[in-house]
Amino acid sequence: MAELQRLWAPWRSAFLTRTSPGRCIFCAAKRAQNDRRHLVVARGRGTLAMLNLYPYNNGHVMVAPARHVGELESLTAAEWAEMGRLSQRLMTRLRAALRPHGFNVGMNLGRVAGAGFPGHLHLHIVPRWNGDTNFMPIAGRTKVISQSLEELYRLLRP
Repeated sequence: MAELQRLWAPWRSAFLTRTSPGRCIFCAAKRAQNDRRHLVVARGRGTLAMLNLYPYNNGHVMVAPARHVGELESLTAAEWAEMGRLSQRLMTRLRAALRPHGFNVGMNLGRVAGAGFPGHLHLHIVPRWNGDTNFMPIAGRTKVISQSLEELYRLLRP
């Protein structure tokens, strides 16, 4: 029998073992002067988009209102519309840069639904490719991401 192989991802331990999300990453990014440091790839008047530091898949982007709001029904019509327009722009960029076969787009609203930052709602855009799921997440409890955040940032930043 072959020896068990391991892929080490020690940077994930801080995320997996945290008891609370700490400061709001979206509010910190909103105030930031350095978009690269906060992985902000796009801004609107009342929205922003940033790369996910712990992506589900290569190209994982989050779109959020600039205002700290946790409930979808609390968004203004203008915020919701701008989140949609910014999402469309990012999906166009992702299609051109990464050529995905499809996307998962959605929100986790509330801690019980999986929201890492339940006080600040955000929309996930996750590119998908035929065959991008394999044995690694099941057998190895590991997701292989094929591109660095720095490289993806350079591709998506206008």
